[in-house]
Amino acid sequence: MQMGMIGLGRMGANMVRRLLRGGHECVVFDPAPAAVEPLVRERAIAASSIEDLIERLRTPRSIWLMVPAAVVEQTVEQVRPFLAAGDTIIDGGNSHYVDDIRRSKGLAVRGIGYVDVGTSGGVWGLERGYCMMIGGDQDAVGRLDPIFKTLAPGPGGIARTPDFERLGASTAEHGYLHCGGSGAGHFVKMVHNGIEYGIMAAYAEGLAVLRAANAGKQQHAADAETTPLRDPEHYQYEIALPQVAEVWRRGSVIASWLLDVTAAALVPDPNLKKFAGRVSDSGEGRWTIQAAIDTGVPTPVLTASLYERFSSRGNADFQGKLLSAMRLGFGGHVEKAAQHGANPGE
Repeated sequence: MQMGMIGLGRMGANMVRRLLRGGHECVVFDPAPAAVEPLVRERAIAASSIEDLIERLRTPRSIWLMVPAAVVEQTVEQVRPFLAAGDTIIDGGNSHYVDDIRRSKGLAVRGIGYVDVGTSGGVWGLERGYCMMIGGDQDAVGRLDPIFKTLAPGPGGIARTPDFERLGASTAEHGYLHCGGSGAGHFVKMVHNGIEYGIMAAYAEGLAVLRAANAGKQQHAADAETTPLRDPEHYQYEIALPQVAEVWRRGSVIASWLLDVTAAALVPDPNLKKFAGRVSDSGEGRWTIQAAIDTGVPTPVLTASLYERFSSRGNADFQGKLLSAMRLGFGGHVEKAAQHGANPGE
């Protein structure tokens, strides 16, 4: 099948490679020529512009956008004038599902399909395949099935869920699923990422507790501003975090791909000195919590994990300053100087 790909970043380029390996024809465009050249050497067809890309595609055309959510709107507007009824735009990034609903309605007036694909797999997708959560019209999604099947991981060696066949025919076991109408794919991916935030925070917090298990060996200030460690003898352990992460990977109930990544990071750098700890969020966690508020679903874990990311970027600094100011005002408590690098286990 022929596919046009706009956006050749980490995921876009590897998705093209996986499609080429699967026998598909890919016409590619990226504003950075350096991103295009390696794929041309792997049999992709280079386009000099978005208009050129569309002209090189046979009708009905399929154009996959793999661009940041912030530029999806302008990219759709650049593509729209060159499309005709029967063509389909696929948004494989992390757009807000609400935007999908609006865009699909606008494009449907001209008979242009719009399919939203929440895509998970990251930099490992080329070899392992991409998990895809798909939203949009059934006909448009069905026509793209050869593309989804090639990009997906397939059943692999994962054991089948008992009695899953009772649910009827499904592509879920192959790693891709049509979740519903426009926006459904990105809605499911949005919640997927919200869950990801919570799981990542749980690992980070748990391992931080293990790292502090030697607190009883540390020198602690004895003053009115420092909570004393009541039983230092209870915290005399030197826990080897790389070893713990590794043993958890093997037979543990909390084993996961995220734990695999964690273990790989801890082996060469147990104290993670090359990281500042400023954790970004790209929107999906916020949208998940907004959906939870709108529908009245309590999500304390997901919410706390998002707020933790805000704090990691210094967004809680003013609150901390205000708390210190109040403590000084009502009790004369003088703020203690920060002690960088003095954490237990450092």
